Amino acid sequence: MLQPVTDTDGAPFWEYARKGELRVQACADCGELRFPPRPCCPHCRSFVSQWRPMSGRGRIWSYVVPHPPLLPGYAELAPYNVVLVELDDAPRIRLAGNLVFRPGAALNSLPPERIRIGARVRVAFHEGMPQWVPEPRA
Repeated sequence: MLQPVTDTDGAPFWEYARKGELRVQACADCGELRFPPRPCCPHCRSFVSQWRPMSGRGRIWSYVVPHPPLLPGYAELAPYNVVLVELDDAPRIRLAGNLVFRPGAALNSLPPERIRIGARVRVAFHEGMPQWVPEPRA
């Protein structure tokens, strides 16, 4: 499977993910949250940042179900999903990932027909990669 290519600005995101933490970069001066990570705050132009912990909860904002032809390593898993999750703690930030039945499950562990825009999800980490799992219905 493809692994993320990290740069200096995004490296802390992946370091926290390996520890099982979802954190988002924030401006240390104005407090504005931003993703993807970058050296300068787009709001106040400060170069000072910090990484704030997030609850890891959100809603599916959008999704796609790719079908072959795909990269060879992914073709055997198709159809699988890629979801875009709007974070509860930062509604303007949306993170991509796969919706899986449980942490570490295969990318195709949930049938595409079970995915719904607006469905509640929470982050789970498997081998340092964030995934999304459905929240139990109340």
